[in-house]
Amino acid sequence: MFIRTIAPPGATSRKLLLAASLVLLVLLTAGTEAWAHNVAEGDKGYIQESSGILFWPFVYLGAKHMVTGYDHLLFLFGVIFFLYRMKDIGLYVTLFAIGHSTTMLFGVLTGISANAYVIDAIIGLSVVYKALDNLGAYQRWFGFQPNTKAATLIFGFFHGFGLATKIIEFEIANEGLIPNLLAFNLGVEIGQLLALGAILILMGYWRRTPSFMRHAFAANVLLMTAGFVLVGYQLAGLAIS
Repeated sequence: MFIRTIAPPGATSRKLLLAASLVLLVLLTAGTEAWAHNVAEGDKGYIQESSGILFWPFVYLGAKHMVTGYDHLLFLFGVIFFLYRMKDIGLYVTLFAIGHSTTMLFGVLTGISANAYVIDAIIGLSVVYKALDNLGAYQRWFGFQPNTKAATLIFGFFHGFGLATKIIEFEIANEGLIPNLLAFNLGVEIGQLLALGAILILMGYWRRTPSFMRHAFAANVLLMTAGFVLVGYQLAGLAIS
């Protein structure tokens, strides 16, 4: 299911990796609104001012959060990188969805939160973890393979808890709270399916080319770099907050 024989990049792959890294850093530092669980000011205001059951608006907000969330998309990309069978993809995505949904609902309904910078730094580490897993680092370094299913579920918990922490800050109205949260969560799952579909289409084309295995190492190093950048950004925010 997971392929561990990734060759180090050649000269061409190193050039591609460097160019992609520069583009990634520009995109990730272009603005703060796209980072982790930040929510656009317009959406934030809408959540704070809303009252009563607003099913479809919250479905839209949930879907928008997923398809514009760098952390979710990077982690999902890493999870499915070496998954070829739809059965396996469905299993891992379901585990992630269960974890994400459980802690998002639990956190908001109980009012339990944590420091958003710390949670989002852990989420950045989830991207680093998955990239290292794809590179076979744990087998080479420690001689064992972590349980990938358990890791996907556990990091799903952190992704959901990060979103719950942000929603709690918005002081969403109690009237219609549960239906709105369920609608938001439905939107998140719809957004996840849309994003996953786009990733799978692109991956499908790429996997049919000889360059896939040649550039797999570079792609996962880039993924790991993105995870570290996310971690660094959150820790810097924590230090100056």
